[in-house]
Amino acid sequence: MLYLGLAIAAALVIFYAFSGSSQQDRRTARRGAGAEGPVPVLAVAAKRADVPIYLDAVGTIRALNTVTVRPQVDGKLINIAFNEGQDVNKGDILARIDPTTFKAQLDQATAKKAQDEAQLGNAKIDLERYERLAATASINRQQADTQRALVAQLEALVKSDQAAIDNAKAILDYTTIVAPLSGRTGIRQVDEGNVVRASDTSGIVVITQLKPISVLFNLPQQDLDRINKAFAKEPLRVEALRSDTDAVIDRGTLQVVDNQVDQSTGTVRLKAEFPNGELQLWPGQFVNVRLLIETLKDVVVVPTGAVQRGPNGTFVYVVRDDNTAAMRQVTVGQQDETQAVVTRGVEPAERVVTTGFARISDGSQVTVSTPGEPAGAAPRPARERGGNRERRQQQGGAGGGGGPPGAGGGGGGPSR
Repeated sequence: MLYLGLAIAAALVIFYAFSGSSQQDRRTARRGAGAEGPVPVLAVAAKRADVPIYLDAVGTIRALNTVTVRPQVDGKLINIAFNEGQDVNKGDILARIDPTTFKAQLDQATAKKAQDEAQLGNAKIDLERYERLAATASINRQQADTQRALVAQLEALVKSDQAAIDNAKAILDYTTIVAPLSGRTGIRQVDEGNVVRASDTSGIVVITQLKPISVLFNLPQQDLDRINKAFAKEPLRVEALRSDTDAVIDRGTLQVVDNQVDQSTGTVRLKAEFPNGELQLWPGQFVNVRLLIETLKDVVVVPTGAVQRGPNGTFVYVVRDDNTAAMRQVTVGQQDETQAVVTRGVEPAERVVTTGFARISDGSQVTVSTPGEPAGAAPRPARERGGNRERRQQQGGAGGGGGPPGAGGGGGGPSR
């Protein structure tokens, strides 16, 4: 009886095991049957467009001109005629130094000239008298020559007096400090009432020219040949971008390519100038810049998300007219975050898949939606697809999903 009971228990275990396996197989089969059918994807048409080629860098903003306003004479600062942060024009009065001493020096030089001019006038009268007497042999000729030398000496002394007057006027003018250029004043370095000296290094205020403004940035030496060739043809456009949104802050032009490569970094320095009309660029600020060196004309472009990478290179899935996907090997010339330039493999108006790569393979039946439509929507009739093909060609696409097993995503950084 014991053996009979064991045999019955073993038979029941085997029965339930096979019964459970059969049920699991049936559930798996049902799930597999439910997964069959068209794969929902998004697709957009390849199109022709002009594609700009940029070189990216991080630049440092620098004022076009910076001047530290220093006194040129020593004296007491009696007036500050500007406000901190004020926009000033070239020639505007910024400050005044007590001019009393310098006016006295000018008056002294003027009086000395008047004295010497009086002596010169008297010497000239004596010279005329001596020349007449010498002509009649009334006096020695040597006396007339000596008088002529005295006149020349006094004439030179008067010229020296005039130079002293000009110097005194210049020094007196230095007591009125004016702006040497148009720009914006910074924080005042000295207060009214202090004694300033020409030897002071801090100066009175620093003026920076903000309109226009310059940006310095570095690019790898490998790009130097392309930059020089493009720069020789025409002025190159440079754009300053926000670091958070990549929105364009200002547009300027390239001014200088440095005449040597920095051996420590392998980069070359460039300088661009921006109008800075809205004062969005500030000296000392870091900013993203991009240099436009070329524009590819009338090339075939597809969304970057459509380009996949596999063991055999880059490829895309093209949607045929019968809504089946075909794997197509492509050659990518340039690529950035949004679009890729395809030099071979895709023609304009052909639809390329941008999302839904997880279940797609060569020859898969697909359900196509354009961006903005719900994925998996019912396929349109062939006549409707043909009638709206031109409209789909005008729509852009973005995004990208995972690739098939063994294939990578189609994203990547800019290839510029």
